Amino acid sequence: MNIQWYPGHMEKARRTAEQNLKLVDVVIELLDARAPLSSHNPVLDKIASKKPRLVVFNKADLADEKLTSYWLKKFSQDSPALAVDSKSRKGLPYIPGVVEKMARVRTGRPVKCMVLGIPNVGKSLFINALAKRKVARTGNKPGVTRGQQWIKVGKKVQLLDTPGILWPKFEDPEVGFRLAVIAAIKEEIYSVEDIVFGLIEWLNKYSPCVWEKRYGLYSSDTPVEIMEQVGRKRGFFLAGGKVDLNRAAVHILKEFREGKLGFFTLDDS
Repeated sequence: MNIQWYPGHMEKARRTAEQNLKLVDVVIELLDARAPLSSHNPVLDKIASKKPRLVVFNKADLADEKLTSYWLKKFSQDSPALAVDSKSRKGLPYIPGVVEKMARVRTGRPVKCMVLGIPNVGKSLFINALAKRKVARTGNKPGVTRGQQWIKVGKKVQLLDTPGILWPKFEDPEVGFRLAVIAAIKEEIYSVEDIVFGLIEWLNKYSPCVWEKRYGLYSSDTPVEIMEQVGRKRGFFLAGGKVDLNRAAVHILKEFREGKLGFFTLDDS
């Protein structure tokens, strides 16, 4: 499947971020630990090339721990990299100290950081957790943050929140698929059933036992058969007793995103 999504407001956000770089000392690039390579925006390499950059793997609690370690080592070859869980604040206390060391600022002035990343990577939740108060809007869908705002983190760090930015074209169709799975792309852009079809194929390859563990399904069936069985298990029926495959697909995708099927990293090594 070939998924592409680059609405006009993202181009505006890209230009604004580029203009505001002169205001900051350090760029914090937030990635989704479940797809760290796919959620890395190559455009940011050009935008932030002249600024120190800290790479943060958010949602590490939902990812495969071994693959998180692998990708942290890969990314840390170019920039400092950390893994965090913004919900539990695991890993967050290290960040102010790290950016202070990375920045070159006058004594007494707060370190100014710009937080960049793709949509729904958890920027607002990350900022709220760092600030220890609700200062940025959050939501489990792309496009919640539409403006920019400065947020104080203690006395020594200030963060500039920015809207999520994708890039104009995904050269690899698998990138679009992975970003759709982790909710970085609006669901109106693609068929949820098609995405879940691909997700089931991926899980059948890397973790076929997930269906038995979560739903009590004992056979390695085709994606459509698995959707039908999950729909029956959960009582998703249309008139006449036919299984509602769309509801089943939405349910499977939601459970994957919430970590109820297990902790996975879509970008393998």
